[in-house]
Amino acid sequence: MASMKEIARQCGVSVATVSKALNDQHDISEETKKKVRKAARELGYLPNSFARALKTNRTFNLGVLFVDEAMSGLTHDYFSHVLNSFKVTAEEQGYDLTFINSRKRRMTYLEHARYRGVDGVVIACVNFDSAEVVELVHSDLPVVTIDHSFNDKPAVISDNITGMKELVNYVYSFGHRKIAYIHGEEHTAVTKNRVGSFYRTLKELGVEVPEEYVRSGSYRNPDLCYRLTNELLDLPDPPTCILYPDDFACIGGINALKDRNLRIPEDISIAGYDGLEAGQLLDPKLATIEQDTNLIGKYAAEQLIDMIEHPKTTLFDRVSVPGRLLPGKSVTSPK
Repeated sequence: MASMKEIARQCGVSVATVSKALNDQHDISEETKKKVRKAARELGYLPNSFARALKTNRTFNLGVLFVDEAMSGLTHDYFSHVLNSFKVTAEEQGYDLTFINSRKRRMTYLEHARYRGVDGVVIACVNFDSAEVVELVHSDLPVVTIDHSFNDKPAVISDNITGMKELVNYVYSFGHRKIAYIHGEEHTAVTKNRVGSFYRTLKELGVEVPEEYVRSGSYRNPDLCYRLTNELLDLPDPPTCILYPDDFACIGGINALKDRNLRIPEDISIAGYDGLEAGQLLDPKLATIEQDTNLIGKYAAEQLIDMIEHPKTTLFDRVSVPGRLLPGKSVTSPK
């Protein structure tokens, strides 16, 4: 395989000039660019990334499948931090990222992953029950999922069960017994774990939860949380504390309380989930569970790269990442 040095020798230019010409830099004339590119084709020169792919049978490119239902994309407060950590870790080990989709090219997720030639895929914030996702997960491509686990497949999970238990115990410690919960989409593993932990913890504490206290909402949806908060407050026996699906959606609840001239936490207590920076800038600061987005993204990248580079020795672990309680100032004893 030809090198840039050989191209430089044939064209009578420096190696630096060859590099600039192949990278289409502006300080090289079009005539020189054409001459260098012609020589590169004749000598069979390939850029380093292609040469490395041929030599190793890998592209050093990781696919990212991320399609949240709110269509917030990379503005998603929680997953943007997770994916940034994933990106940093992957790049430190010499990998690039490519986003996978199935819409524009009318391909399935697996077809697009193969079309892009990725070595493996990380999957986050999608409908994990969809046929396209299941097809990708059970293909021969290395796959790591975030916040959802399949049998015998590696996954990185935020410990939502323990997180919700800590949050409920924290609220309970102030004397709250009328605790409502507006949760996210019911079909997700995150919601199922949080709701299950909510009911189990209150049962262990001897607190009965009225059916009307638990409302099905949506993640990152302040408008819906605004409406559901009003529904809870209109109950004959309203709750003294409301838990929200995430810190962003909680803003809708705060607006509903303010529209009723209710003070937080003097008149009613609230708590969120995720530990977003915005929640700690509110007045009062939001009580919440901070998820360790840095570790979640880092572990997902390390697991995926290990599967790619050491397929025979990789252990298909389910890694659980604990969060931590941020007490904030939005919870106090009920009147």
